[in-house]
Amino acid sequence: MQTVTTEWLQSIEALAEVPADQLQWLIDNSQHVVIPEGEFIIKTGDPVKGMYIVVTGKIKLYMLQKQEIIEVNVLGPKDISGALPFSRAIKTNVNGKVIQETSIMTLPVEKFREMVSQHYELTGAMVHVMTNRVRNFTSLQQQNDKMMALGKLSAGLAHELNNPAAAIVRGSESLVQHLQLEPVSFKDVINVRMEAKDVDFITGKLFEIVNRKERPRLSLVQRTELEDDMRDWLEDNKVENADEVALTFLDYAFSCDDLGDFQEHIPAQYLSPVLNWINTNLVTEKMVQDIQEASKRIFTLIQSVKNFTHMDQGKGKESIDIHTGIANTLTMMQYKLRKGNIEIVEEFDTELPKIMALVGELNQVWTNLIDNAVDAMEVNGRGKLTLRTERDHSYAKVSIIDDGPGIPEDIKTSIFDPFFTTKGIGKGTGLGLDVVNRIIIGQHHGSVKVNSVPGHTEFVVCLPIKG
Repeated sequence: MQTVTTEWLQSIEALAEVPADQLQWLIDNSQHVVIPEGEFIIKTGDPVKGMYIVVTGKIKLYMLQKQEIIEVNVLGPKDISGALPFSRAIKTNVNGKVIQETSIMTLPVEKFREMVSQHYELTGAMVHVMTNRVRNFTSLQQQNDKMMALGKLSAGLAHELNNPAAAIVRGSESLVQHLQLEPVSFKDVINVRMEAKDVDFITGKLFEIVNRKERPRLSLVQRTELEDDMRDWLEDNKVENADEVALTFLDYAFSCDDLGDFQEHIPAQYLSPVLNWINTNLVTEKMVQDIQEASKRIFTLIQSVKNFTHMDQGKGKESIDIHTGIANTLTMMQYKLRKGNIEIVEEFDTELPKIMALVGELNQVWTNLIDNAVDAMEVNGRGKLTLRTERDHSYAKVSIIDDGPGIPEDIKTSIFDPFFTTKGIGKGTGLGLDVVNRIIIGQHHGSVKVNSVPGHTEFVVCLPIKG
């Protein structure tokens, strides 16, 4: 087993410049133990006992999120962990499992005061270790936070894309089947004999009906009554496929009066094939329209993703309409908003001047604030999210307001602190509002404030109009 000497400790980069007498004090005041494989040296929630230096062996540090193991680090010989001088940690937030028999030396926290007061270089070295550890841990947590946010957005986006994609598949399959019936309809229509003026009237009337801009909104009862009337008219005039024709014609706001106009220009023996031919064309057009709408929906979502992530663009500030980023964020979060039964109220000042901003970072701000608002309203089973923009002197002011239960008074001053979160394990890292603060204040020289009472929580973001 490795014997711990001052020379061995000086081979650790962080302790290389620490005087030998201070390292000997560290050796003399530390506990030296060997821990078998499979044992834990720390568990989440345990009191912080001291500073550890791994002499031999390996220790895996990990956290649990939704019962999944998230590996933080693997400690090996000469790694320093545990409590450090000036650290405010009282309890551990990771598990440390020995994966290879390990010997460690532990300096108890009770010795920290003596170390700080009498061993300046040793204390400085440990503070440097703590600074590096905080930086690395913050980076890990920020990456984890981004991955969690990305997971939420991608899950919602998958649902959003699935609906129009499925509609395209269904529509295209139905269109193929429908077109296979065209030869039968064509055979019936080719035998029709009508005067040119009557044909012109039929086509003109058809285009007039199809292009009507105002189509009355019908209740279920009203539509059922109209369907019955139209079906009776068709059956009385011996029109085949009366059920299907009635449904299609009603979709395009045909009336029995319109059918009467057609009847005046179509010989009785040809009324059924002509109306069925019209039905066939309208069904085809409806299917194509459905496919077009679904395709446009996919295109819009993809454009929103590109705009949201700011793909193919530079990383500098640009002159932007602040509403574009908010709209793209809402598009990306549509699934979560619908799932949370959230009503969106937009109170936008369309005359608001453009601002100079980092587009991708600003979208992250809207995502974090809206996501927090939706989570806050979850306890209500529904909610109203108000998004308001207005000019406040030389600033563009954005207010994001929810009607959730509000922020408790005793934590209002802590919500912007790094790693502070009220969400359960696996739902948040406590970096969302810290990120908002850094982006708005640090990168855009703006401000973020919060006002909250039960039933009304308002985050107010102010951004300078002249970057």
